[in-house]
Formats: sequence, structure tokens, C-alpha cells
Amino acid sequence: MAAAAAAGDGGGETGTTAAWLRGASLAVLVLQNASLVLSIRYVRTRPGQRFRPSTAVVMAELLKGSAGFLLLVLQHRGSVRQALGTLQGALWGHAGDTLRLAVPSLIYTLQNNLQYVAISNLPAATFQVTYQLKILTTAVFSVLLLGTPLSRTQWLSLALLSMGVALVQAEQGDSGGDTGTPLSPLEGPPQSYAVGLAAVAASCLSSGFAGVYFERLLKSRGGSIWLRNVQLGAVGTVLALAAMAATDGAAVAADGFFYGYTGAVWAVVLNQAAGGLLVAVVVRYADNILKGFATALSILASTAASVHLFGFRPRGPFLAGTAMVLAAVYLYGRPQYHQWHQQQQSQSQQQQQHDTSTSGLLPPRTKAPDGINRPPPGPIQAL
Repeated sequence: MAAAAAAGDGGGETGTTAAWLRGASLAVLVLQNASLVLSIRYVRTRPGQRFRPSTAVVMAELLKGSAGFLLLVLQHRGSVRQALGTLQGALWGHAGDTLRLAVPSLIYTLQNNLQYVAISNLPAATFQVTYQLKILTTAVFSVLLLGTPLSRTQWLSLALLSMGVALVQAEQGDSGGDTGTPLSPLEGPPQSYAVGLAAVAASCLSSGFAGVYFERLLKSRGGSIWLRNVQLGAVGTVLALAAMAATDGAAVAADGFFYGYTGAVWAVVLNQAAGGLLVAVVVRYADNILKGFATALSILASTAASVHLFGFRPRGPFLAGTAMVLAAVYLYGRPQYHQWHQQQQSQSQQQQQHDTSTSGLLPPRTKAPDGINRPPPGPIQAL
């Protein structure tokens, strides 16, 4: 009986731990999404020596791969040798999988560079709202590549999302493409709303395709998600170095790799590297509904912070478009929530039926003087 009680207590602790991890991952994801956009906006619009985004992408990929390897070591109970053996077998023993991972790695590298361009030319709040078009591109690629069925509500939410983003862009067009006031009173670098809009559109397109392609690869080939992150980081580092050499090779050779790096820049690099790993944690301990909820909260946080930090002044069309986008994010996740809720109810009913069918096999319980229910003394208790 003591063992059974301990098992029951452990189950409760597991449930409490899982709930705590869901809440913690949600809070961290909101903070990461909002702070990444705001910090990139800050370091890219301030006057003075500015770092080159291509070098930051290289460092983010390198750190992401290194963190993934540490988690892989922990997965092997701290054995570096076993983790290296697993990684070597994945890289060379299954070279085809590594080549397949080169596709999303290349696209993610492109996407990360495009995000720097977009945030450098768009207000943080405008970028956050417009970037939700990745939900539309992800849905389209999910239907085309994975055959994922979408409900009528989800299709309506995608239409609402598109209209909300269009309304936000209409306000920016009416205001002459104003990208907000830099934090510093000194004149910052020149900004182009058209360039930022094109960059965020390309980033949404690449994000949707890469995410669905990676999901298809995980489902068809299997493997540890941390191992896949190490592979993505390794291939992504090589591709990011190639992109840096092609775009900024001469400048990096003349000024140095870490030209313009400050504490704020390093914070951006670490934040971006943690983002990829954080998504895996959220998927593991939460779900897509909480992820969408975190996205909505990060939009609100970015908008509020942009008002105070960058002098951003949202008007009626922006607020209405943002509300439409938030509603679309909520509606898009509702069918998944109902499906999850039905599964939970079904599992609960099955557990109740199992408990009912086995209750007759156990001896009746009696209440002791201390108020605790215990089975009567007998052969079972003697064991």
C-alpha cells in the first residue's frame, strides 16, 4: 500500500510539474517573441557602428547547434561519447537525412537574415502583426505537402487574418510609410517601408515552407528532436558562413567578425538561438493552442513597448487590424482545442470504465481512527 500511495503521489507531482512547465514555457515564449523583435529593432536603428546581421545569424546557428548537443548529451545521461556516436551515425551513417535537412537549414538561414532586414525597416508592432501571415503560408503548405484537412472555421480565420494584415498595411500606406521614431534623438540609419514589407513577406513564405518540410521530415524519418536540432545547427552554420562570405565577406575581412558587437547585440544573438530550442520545448510540454495564445500576447506586448520605446503611435486602422489578427489566431486554434478536449474526455471515460471493472477485485476499504481509508487486514496487506 505504501508503494501504491507513493505512485499516486508521484503521479500528482508529475501532473503539477507538467502544468508548471506549460505555464513557464508559455511565459518564456511570450517574453522571447516580444523581446527579440524589440531588441533587433533597437540595435538596428540606433546610430553609430552597427553589426552585420549575417555574422549574428552565424553565431545564432552555432549556439543553437551547441545547445542542442548539450541537450543530446543529457538525453544520453551525460555520456559525451554516446552522444558523439549518435551524432556521427546520424551525420555519416544516414547522409541522406543530413542532405534533406539542408533544405530547411538553407531556408531558415535565409529567413533569419530577412527578419533583420524587415525589423530594421518596420516598426516592431507592425512587423509582429504582419509576420502572422506565416500562419497562412504554413496552412497552405500543410494542405499541399502533408494533406492536412482544415475546417471551415480555420479557412474563415485565414481570410480574417489576411484582411487584418491588409488593414494594418493600409494605415502605414496612408501615413506615408512612417517607420517610427528611433530611440536615440540623433539621426539613425535610413529606413524603407517597402523593403521591410517585402522582407517580411518573403520571411513568412520561407517560414511556412521550412516548418512544414521539417515536420514532414520528422514524421517520416523519426529521430530525436535534439539530434535534429544539432544537425540543423551544423548545416545551418555552414550555410550561414557561406551567405556571410557572399554578402559581407570583404567588410568582415576588413573590420573583423565582431565589428559593432555590444552587450545588446549579444543578447539578440542568444535570444535568437534560444528561440529555435524554445519552440521544441513548447511543443513538448504545451501545444499549438498555447503557442498561438503566446503569439497574441507577444503582439500586445510589442505594441505597448513600441509606444514607449520608439514613439510608435497606433491609430484606428492599426488597432482594428490587430484585433482581427488576434481573433484569427484564436479561431484558427479552436478546432484543434475541441479535438484535444474530446480526446481527453475519451481517455477519462476509458479510465473510469477500467476503474469500475477492477474495483470488484479489491477488498473493501475501512476508515481507521486517524481518518485514513485502509483495506482490512488480510493476505494482501501481509504481503
